Amino acid sequence: MSDTPQPHEPEPDSPEPSSFEEIVGEETDRDPDLAVIEAGSRTLRAQAGPPQPDVVPSRPEDPELDRALREVEEKLATRWGETKLDPSVQRIAALVDVLGEPQRSYPSIHITGTNGKTTTARMIEALLGAFELRTGRYSSPHVQSVTERISIDGAPVSAERFIETYRDIEPYIEMVDAQQEYRLSFFEVLTGMAFAAFADAPVDVAVVEVGMGGTWDATNVIDADVAVITPISLDHTDRLGDTPERIAQEKSGIVKPDATVVLAQQPVEAASVVLKKAVEVDATVAREGMEFGVVSRQLAVGGQQLTLRGLGGEYPDVFLPLHGAHMAHNACVALAAVEAFFGIGQQQARTLDIDVVRQAFASVSSPGRLELVRTSPSVLLDAAHNPGGAQATAAAISEAFDFSRLIGVVGTSDGKDVRGLLEAFEPIFAEIVVTRNSSHRAMDVDELAAVAVEVFGDERVQVEPRLDAALEEAVTLAEEEGEYAGAGVLVTGSVITVGEARLLLGGRR
Repeated sequence: MSDTPQPHEPEPDSPEPSSFEEIVGEETDRDPDLAVIEAGSRTLRAQAGPPQPDVVPSRPEDPELDRALREVEEKLATRWGETKLDPSVQRIAALVDVLGEPQRSYPSIHITGTNGKTTTARMIEALLGAFELRTGRYSSPHVQSVTERISIDGAPVSAERFIETYRDIEPYIEMVDAQQEYRLSFFEVLTGMAFAAFADAPVDVAVVEVGMGGTWDATNVIDADVAVITPISLDHTDRLGDTPERIAQEKSGIVKPDATVVLAQQPVEAASVVLKKAVEVDATVAREGMEFGVVSRQLAVGGQQLTLRGLGGEYPDVFLPLHGAHMAHNACVALAAVEAFFGIGQQQARTLDIDVVRQAFASVSSPGRLELVRTSPSVLLDAAHNPGGAQATAAAISEAFDFSRLIGVVGTSDGKDVRGLLEAFEPIFAEIVVTRNSSHRAMDVDELAAVAVEVFGDERVQVEPRLDAALEEAVTLAEEEGEYAGAGVLVTGSVITVGEARLLLGGRR
C-alpha cells in the first residue's frame, strides 16, 4: 500500500449514471411551471492572455516591502472587523461615489450562498480566463494573506499592488470616514480597494463574492448581470436569520432587475423566496436540477470525471481535480453562470467550446478545500465551519479516500453551530484533537472540548490549546497501531484554523 490513501476506483458493477431527465424527474423542491427566460445577452471581446498560475502568497521576502504591507494591515486592523456590522450600504456607496463608481466600469458576476461560494468563484474565474477574458475576483475570507482577497488574471495581486491600491484610495477613505457616523469597516475598505484595482487593471469582468448575506453586504453596490446563489443552510443565524427562508430573504438581495439568477439546489423554502424575488424584479431564473445539472460523475485519480448539463447542452468528459459531490455541483453552477454571462440560454441552443471548458476545469484549485498538503501520513485541510459544509466534507472523504484511521484537528470560531459540525464528522473521525487558532474570535478550547466529549465520548477527545502541538498530536495518533500507510489527519472547523495550519505545514498551492 502506498503512503497516501488513493481515491477509490469505481466498482465494475456500478449502475449506469442517471440521465439528466431522470434527475429532473426526481426534483420535487422546485416550481416546474417557472420557465427559463433566455439568458442575458452580454458578450465580451478577448483582451488578455491565459490566467497566471494560481498560488497562495506568503509574506514578502523584501524587508521593506514586508514592513509596508504590515503598515497597511495594521491600519485595516484598526477598523471594525468582519463580525461587527451595521446593516447598511451607505458608507460603501459614499466611498465608491467619491472614487468615481469604479464598479460600474466592468460587468460583474455576483455570488452569494452559505457554502461553496469561494470554490464556485474560482471555477467561474478559471472558465472566463480560459475564454481569454481578463478577470478580477474578490473573495473572503483569506487563507494565508489578505492579498488573496483581490485577484487579477487568476492570481492574487502582489504585495506592491495591494499597498499601492490602498495608498491611492486612502485620502478618499478618510474623507468618507469624516462624513459618516461610523468609519468604514475593514471589509468595506477592502471592497473599495478591489473595485478600484479592477477598474485600474482594467478587467473585462469581475467575479464578486459577498462577505455575508446580500442585501446590505458591501459588495451589493454592483448591478451584476448574473447573480449566483450557492446552497443555503444555517450559518450566521444571529445576523441573517434562523431559518433557510429568512437567510434566503437576505441573500436574494443581490438579484437585480433583468439579471439572470443561477440557483444551486436549495431547501424548498429557500428556493421559493429566491424565485419570488426573481419574479418581482423580472429576472431570469436557471435552477440546478431543472435547467442545468450534474448528469453523471465518476471517481478518478486525483478528482472526478463529470458530464455536466449546461443551459445550452451537455459537456461530457470534464475532469475536475477536486473531490466530492459538492464540488461537482459547484462546477455545474459555475458553468451555468458563465453560459448565462455569454448569453447562452433557451433561445441559443449551443454550448461553449468543450475543449476550453475541459481545460479550465482541469486547472481549478481551491486552497483549504479538501487540500492535501502533506503525506506520510496524509494531512488534509478543509475550511468547513458549519454543519452543511462538514457534511459535504465528510461525504467526500468517505467516497474518495481509503483512510483506515482518520484523526480530526478542529478549531472553531465562537458563535457557530459547533455541535452540528462535530456530529457531521463523528462517523469518520477515530479520534479528535480540539484546539484553537490565534484569532480573538476563536472558541475557547475548554468549551469546545466539552461539546466534543458529549459527541465523541471522553476517550476519543484530546485537548491541545496550541495549534502546532495539536497537529503534532494528531500525526502521532494517526500513526498508532501500525496503521501508518492508511492513516490520515483532517484539519478543519474554520478558515483561520486552516490558514494557520497551512503555514505551519508549508502549504503553497
